[in-house]
Parts: sequence; C-alpha cells; structure tokens
Amino acid sequence: MQHNDYILTLSCPDRTGIVYRVSGLLFELGCNILDSQQFGDEETGRFFLRVHFDLPAAVPEGSLREQFAALAGDYAMEWQIHDARRKARLLIMVSKQGHCLNDLLFRVRSGQLRAEVAAIVSNHNDYAGLAGSYGIPFHHLPVSPETKSEQEQQVLALVERESIDLVVLARYMQILSPDMCRALAGRAINIHHSFLPSFKGARPYHQAHARGVKIIGATAHYVTSDLDEGPIIEQDIERVDHTMTAQDLTQVGSDVESLVLARAVRSHVEHRVVLNRGKTVVFR
Repeated sequence: MQHNDYILTLSCPDRTGIVYRVSGLLFELGCNILDSQQFGDEETGRFFLRVHFDLPAAVPEGSLREQFAALAGDYAMEWQIHDARRKARLLIMVSKQGHCLNDLLFRVRSGQLRAEVAAIVSNHNDYAGLAGSYGIPFHHLPVSPETKSEQEQQVLALVERESIDLVVLARYMQILSPDMCRALAGRAINIHHSFLPSFKGARPYHQAHARGVKIIGATAHYVTSDLDEGPIIEQDIERVDHTMTAQDLTQVGSDVESLVLARAVRSHVEHRVVLNRGKTVVFR
C-alpha cells in the first residue's frame, strides 16, 4: 500500500494528554509514526512536539488537516503539517563574501541538503558566474540608501513569484528594513561571527587578531528587526592561537560560518525548529 510522509510540528500550553490525543488521532487515520520528539519547557509553560509519520494514500491530506484542526482547537495549538517529500525552495542572498553561498550550493547539488535553490540575489555581480555554473537564476539588485525600499520590494516580489520557503542571508552585507523583516518573519536566516557585540564593523577577524582572541565562533539565527538578535538556531566554535595570522583567523571563521549556516538551513527545511518566544526549540 502506498503511503505519504508528513511532518507535524506544534506548540501549545503544556498539559496532560497531548501526546495521547495526537498519537491516537494518527492511529485512527491509519498512520505509522516513524519518529517523534517532544519537549516541555517549564519556564514558558509550553509543550513542543515533532512527529514524522506516514499517511495511507487512501486518506486525503485535507481530511488529515481537518481532523487535526479540531484537535488543535481543544489545546490552543500552533501547528503545521508539512509534506516531507517536498523540497524546500531557497532564495540565497549574498554580497562579496561567497564562502557560505558556495558551500550551500555544493551541499544542495550533492544531495547533502534536501532543498532546491530557486534563485540567488546579490547587490554585486561577483557571483553571477558561480550561479550560472549551477544553472541557477542570478538577480543583480544593487542597493543604496535611496533605492533600498524599491530593491527590497523587488526581492519580496521574487519571493512571491518563486514560491520561496526560506530566504538565506549567506553573508549578505545589508541591513534589512523592519518592513522586510516582518514580511519574512520565521522564514529568513542570517549568519554572522560570534564576536558580537565586540569587533563590530569592518574586518572583524583582523580586530580579533589584534586582541589575541582564542575562540572563533558563528551564529545562525532568524532575522528580526533587532539587528543580529533574532532567535538562535545553531552555533559552533573553533579554537585559535597566537601562531595564526589575521588571514588564518578569517579562513577559520569562513569555515565555521559555512558549517553553522548549513546546519541551520537543514534544521529549518527538515522542520526541526519551533519558535519558543525569543528563542527556539531545535529537534535533532
């Protein structure tokens, strides 16, 4: 019998019986649970659940959603059901540093990251050739203080036209406006070094070298109007020492940024991230 894979994610006020009711409904529909993870946050009083299951082909997806909506209402759930077979469509934005872009393109092409890069946007032309080598549409959208609003509207139109699921700021060195952040809430991920709030501005790794830092890190987070302070999805660090030059630190930083961003994108497209107020629950 043919089955279809789906992923359910939800959060709601914590109380008894949630897992029992959810699993019971899936059983009644003939579903087979393939994986289930849960978390109860005592601080916020909320419960989080991710269930990967298959649904018999004879059961319409609409029926699944309709019956779950009734259950969700009883528990004040915030929930989503995703088709696990569908590849997420990505829009990658980049400026002049291409390490994260290059890494994501390779991971998608090689099958390490289950997604589809629908388009690349940049305020510079540097990576038009790279995009072309992968057969991905490249959109050169220059931006200045005078044209920022118009340029962001072009990006949002592209997001709408290409049915984009996630916008990835792969070292896109422009601050998004509050309106842009609101339009992309929960579906835009940024990457930056973890020196913040130290070493702001240009050449942060050179600043860090001058101070003799011993740890380099990177943080991937959802984009909000609070610059670089959105809910964190993924982080990592690498140790460095006094023998390394500023160029060495930059290379180490590029590597850890690429890895952290790829992990964050994977967690998002596999529907493993659930927002918990100003932070996240990330199921492994």
